[in-house]
Amino acid sequence: MRIFVAGGSGVLGRRLVPLLVERGHEVTATTTSAAKVELLRLLGAEGVVMDGLDATSVGDAVAGARPEVIVHQMTALGFVHAGKPDTKSDRYFANTNRLRVEGTGYLLAAAEAAGVDRVVAQSNAAWNGPGEGGWDAPEQEPLGLHAGPAADAVMEPLRHLEQAVLASGGAALRYGWFYGPGATDDQVDMLRRRKFPLVGAGSGVWSWVHLDDAAAATVLAVEQKAQGVFNIVDDEPAAVSQWLPYLAERAGAKRPRRVPGWLARLAAGELAVKMMTELRGSSNAKAKRELGWQLRYPSWRQGFRDALS
Repeated sequence: MRIFVAGGSGVLGRRLVPLLVERGHEVTATTTSAAKVELLRLLGAEGVVMDGLDATSVGDAVAGARPEVIVHQMTALGFVHAGKPDTKSDRYFANTNRLRVEGTGYLLAAAEAAGVDRVVAQSNAAWNGPGEGGWDAPEQEPLGLHAGPAADAVMEPLRHLEQAVLASGGAALRYGWFYGPGATDDQVDMLRRRKFPLVGAGSGVWSWVHLDDAAAATVLAVEQKAQGVFNIVDDEPAAVSQWLPYLAERAGAKRPRRVPGWLARLAAGELAVKMMTELRGSSNAKAKRELGWQLRYPSWRQGFRDALS
């Protein structure tokens, strides 16, 4: 098939593009930087510079590629601001929020104009399902309904993306927290500098997924013309109090400091505290059952060990 990967030079795109090419697909992949066009070519794709926040740029890129499927992987997470670690949600998520709202709209409009009826888009598994449901809650609920005002700035753009993509007959993949080549470099660096503390009891439960497993699931969703919402996470949701010290150990860092919630709230904001103390994790049962997805790294323990060995 002819597949258009918006955001092909991102951490997931760089694992997804060669996998699609290996399976015989003709891939056009986008980047915001002309310097990365050659990278995309080396991965086997036709590289195109595209501004996901410019309707004309998106429309021209999609029309030129004449795709049968569009894969929306555009993000712009800014973990470092002014040279310092930054998890304040208004800055960290600002451009990504715009891409999830405006960028999604431009992609879907371009898809309609080009006669493309299949879209697979990146979503996120944080706050998946009802607050009382725990990690095994199904994907039928909108994201973040019980997350509270602090998460609204992040959850509302994701809900918008999912609603728009599902209305078009496409699939929204709620990925867990990425790890693998290039995905956790900032976090590992912060751990080594003791700038990534354990907040409170570290009771938030996270679901992780290795980039290669996320890419494999995305290929399945594309090839099987998937529709609906799928959690793309590993088999082992884990509390921050479990995975953060283990990640520090594998990174050769000292054990993370523990800080109270009120102090973390002042430093990083309410959303960061909620992420460290209130997330519940997600189940991958639907993706395994309906897509036939098999994980190379069923546990973050094995994946962290291999990634940092």
